[in-house]
Amino acid sequence: MEISVKTVNIESAKTPCIVVAVADKRKLSESAQHIDTLSNGYISKLLRRGDISGAIGDELMLHNVPGLKAERVLLAGCGKLNEMTHQRYTNVVTNISSTLSKANIKSAIVSMADLTIKNLSTSMQIRLATEALQQNDYRFSELKSDSAASFKKAVLHLADKRAMKKAKLAVEIGNAIGIGRNTARDLGNLPGNICTPTYLAKQASQYDKRYNKLKTTILNQKEMEKLGMGSLLSVSKGSRTPPKFIVMQYNGGKKAEQPYVLVGKGVTFDSGGISIKPGAAMDEMKYDMCGAAGVMGTMVTVNELKLPINVVAIVPSVENMPDGAATKPGDVVTSMSGQTIEVLNTDAEGRLILCDALTYSEKFKPKAVIDVATLTGACVIALGAHPAGLLSNQQKLADQILAAGTQCGDRAWQMPLWDDYQDQLKSNFADMANIGGREAGTITAACFLSRFTKKLNWAHLDIAGVAWYGGAKKGATGRPVPLLTQYLMERCGKQYSV
Repeated sequence: MEISVKTVNIESAKTPCIVVAVADKRKLSESAQHIDTLSNGYISKLLRRGDISGAIGDELMLHNVPGLKAERVLLAGCGKLNEMTHQRYTNVVTNISSTLSKANIKSAIVSMADLTIKNLSTSMQIRLATEALQQNDYRFSELKSDSAASFKKAVLHLADKRAMKKAKLAVEIGNAIGIGRNTARDLGNLPGNICTPTYLAKQASQYDKRYNKLKTTILNQKEMEKLGMGSLLSVSKGSRTPPKFIVMQYNGGKKAEQPYVLVGKGVTFDSGGISIKPGAAMDEMKYDMCGAAGVMGTMVTVNELKLPINVVAIVPSVENMPDGAATKPGDVVTSMSGQTIEVLNTDAEGRLILCDALTYSEKFKPKAVIDVATLTGACVIALGAHPAGLLSNQQKLADQILAAGTQCGDRAWQMPLWDDYQDQLKSNFADMANIGGREAGTITAACFLSRFTKKLNWAHLDIAGVAWYGGAKKGATGRPVPLLTQYLMERCGKQYSV
């Protein structure tokens, strides 16, 4: 979708539609007031009749409004401004985009950045609008005949020319996040027979060709064996699809500068292995690589923005299947770190591939490591579909991630990583078990990973509840690309602040 920001003369603008805001209690935005004046109170008359209230989701399409050259005006309700949040603002813009598409409107001037909102600056409103428009424009049509959305071009109106520099940066960030997030959604939505570990590796190599500051290395099974990644390889034993270990290095900072490392779980299909899952909704286990997709999408965004830092993405990728050669419950495997693991449940496989990736990340001497994984159903039960679960061995890092999530609206919620839970991982036959029982499943999974991060400034994001939608809206969300991007931008100083 083509999105730009301009200062527009609303009176003379020739456009299929101008979108303006109406707040709660029929309060008009600055642009809506201007149109009302030009039209001799046309909008005010409609408000007095009660044709629109201003609640979120309340919209009214007007045709041939007096005093304008625009064909239509869309009044969009945005609710109570003092209760506006990132999510509500995004919902408002998403509603607008859907309405314009249904009306077969191909382009519009969207004047929604002249609202006075306490927690959202003008430039942040523009960034969120850009992201929302890009997200609503997304269609996964690679494998089906699907009509494209009609609404393809948006001009975001900015009344104050003095704010144009930040507004243009906001659009640039919003577009870059949109590209990265939709990249993650495409990868997540592909079925497991197409999006295999080999496919992910090929995609990463394609990004290498697209961006000159990106270098991609792919390790095969023999190379992983030489490194002693016995934990990771134990997961792929039951699959005819070979595992891949993907390393993407972005060098936007100084050569000797320590990088930030992102690790993404890349289980391209998770049957559960010998501990096989129930059949209901098992098709959704193609989404078990959404951690990998989110990390790869973030790397696309980082390259689009040309961030002046070094970032490494590590994607351990496998398929978890129940073959005769598959790892069995009770087997003991040796990780790259040398620690042994009793595999009590082969469906707790994500941590088995992540632990070797975390050990591998030490070679980069990173400033911080963030792993991203659809790791536990327990996180869905605990937090639902709104925040990602966050656990960390460094409170400062946790605070930075939480703040980044609040800033961009892609939120996380911290859970405890106390030593009290470590006892649940005790094993009679190995250094640890790979599961800790029914209680506190998200926490014990992170406790397992923490045993491989003692040398690292590390945080873990459990995205099991936020990575995809189920049911009729089934599809990948592309989270946490906005959160990871915000965190990395903030490491660059104030130059990416909007």
